[in-house]
Amino acid sequence: MTEGRFGARLRAAMDTRGPLCVGIDPHPALLSAWGLPDNVSGLERFTRTVVEAVADRVAVVKPQSAFFERFGSQGVAVLESAFRQLREAGALVLLDVKRGDIGSTAAAYADAYLDPASPLRADAITASPYLGFGSLSPMIEKAVATGGGVFVLALTSNPEGPIFQHARTADGRTVAQTVIDEVSQVNAGVNPLGDIGVVVGATVGDTGHDMSALGGPVLVPGLGAQGGRPEDLRAVFGDDLGAVLPSYSREILSQGPSVTRLRDSIERLLDVCRSVVQPIG
Repeated sequence: MTEGRFGARLRAAMDTRGPLCVGIDPHPALLSAWGLPDNVSGLERFTRTVVEAVADRVAVVKPQSAFFERFGSQGVAVLESAFRQLREAGALVLLDVKRGDIGSTAAAYADAYLDPASPLRADAITASPYLGFGSLSPMIEKAVATGGGVFVLALTSNPEGPIFQHARTADGRTVAQTVIDEVSQVNAGVNPLGDIGVVVGATVGDTGHDMSALGGPVLVPGLGAQGGRPEDLRAVFGDDLGAVLPSYSREILSQGPSVTRLRDSIERLLDVCRSVVQPIG
């Protein structure tokens, strides 16, 4: 049913809570800035504080898996606990794992992160298409079948990205445009929003890529501490901003460990994002 699909749930969450994704990135420097030890105890306290601040007031929360994985099974247990708490408070969980492989390995990733029976099941994941878009089929098929989503890297803000993403294919399209077009085909006919999205950095500027037929959400990292500004979104997307999901991490997390300051930062950025990102008419 449409109500159970990720795209529909994301659309409802963005309409209700606003167009904002908050990252949970407990890297060592941030733990230190919060006065926390760089160990599992510090990770757990950091994550618990962020979840308390964001879970009941933003549409999407995006934990960066690597910062939990570096503590082994205990770190992954903290991540699983955060998933449960976020869902109980009504937030969607987008796990930033950027997985990409072929065949049975891609299927295993899909089982790990998108199967309802998995303790690491997220509402959506990020994925890399650079072994070929078809390599993502097991993840995309699992997502569509189980009410999950996949955000595929398309145009990233890192300086090395254009070497691959702007390279031309035999038919003249850029690699990034082929990714966008493939996602558009998956989303065709799905309303109100497709389950498969793309990742486009806030600082890429006007690249000339056509996303008008995408039909799905666009995750936009790189805002705030990474140099992107909300007003830059119009340079990237024009006036077609209804499916854009701005993502902030460090600009919000730097306000901790005070829950009040974290929430104040969220409210400020929500107001900014609402003023720029217009809902779908």
